[in-house]
Amino acid sequence: MYFPYLRGRQYELIAIRELVENDLIGPKIIPIIEPVKPSSTFKKTIDVFIKNEHKLAVVHNPQVASYLKALASLEEGLLKSELENIYEQENIIFSHILNDKSEDELIGFETIRNEDMLVIVNEVDFIEEYKDIFHDELPRFTLVPDESAFRRNIREDKILLEDRFKKQKRNADYAEVTDEFYSEDHLYYKSDGYIGFSDYSIVGSDYFDSGFAPFAVVIHIVYLDEEEKLRIKHFVSDSNDDINDPAGKFYEALQKLMAWQKEVEVDTFAMREFKKFYENETYPGLGTVKKLSIMHHLEIVNQYFEEYTR
Repeated sequence: MYFPYLRGRQYELIAIRELVENDLIGPKIIPIIEPVKPSSTFKKTIDVFIKNEHKLAVVHNPQVASYLKALASLEEGLLKSELENIYEQENIIFSHILNDKSEDELIGFETIRNEDMLVIVNEVDFIEEYKDIFHDELPRFTLVPDESAFRRNIREDKILLEDRFKKQKRNADYAEVTDEFYSEDHLYYKSDGYIGFSDYSIVGSDYFDSGFAPFAVVIHIVYLDEEEKLRIKHFVSDSNDDINDPAGKFYEALQKLMAWQKEVEVDTFAMREFKKFYENETYPGLGTVKKLSIMHHLEIVNQYFEEYTR
């Protein structure tokens, strides 16, 4: 099973929503959302997963941004009420990031059974607290890094969580590493003692609450090589001396993507969308570029599951 970990920016939410709406990911892919804003986009995404009976894990104590504060300050109304009660919905998995306040944060959620819960343990210091809180009944899923301390202490129903995206300081730097290894977790997670694997897709684990105008535009595309390992290509624009003309920069990167796609004939929903932008010479904005790259990644993993893990 694959648990892509996303931070709930608008383009991430729309990416997983459109994947479910178009039936492009199956039950072996369960996205995890650490929400950053109590928005209508977030609520609509939840609704789509519920309607399509597809599981979605939602973190109730996000550690980035100020989601809980923003939710508390919302005016009383339907949006606030529905977001406060999402864990009563079928197919929404209550998820918790373990920290030094976990015992207090879990008060009020006693009706949620551990066997229905997903827990993220990403620091060694919290392993003992994990054991104390869940000594009677373990969570259904526990996400941990691939480190010996976690492997020795958390032995059952564990999910491998690693950041596989090698982030460069500047977009232009990807021109020096246009093709590189991404991951082989999908091949070996079971033999390594995990029941699933998780990563941060082509975004990475770092979180920034505001964007910036880049000097270079880059399109990140994950693909399966001849050994079924995941690699990632970075298609980078050429005119990267200033922040002017992002549409032109996008088209430079897109031309490279389309030349490669013609060679390998990778077929995904996102690739078909990129082809439309290429043929129409239109620029959808950087948010859509990131959305499509995420969609492509998740669909590629889904294709692997459907073809090789029946």
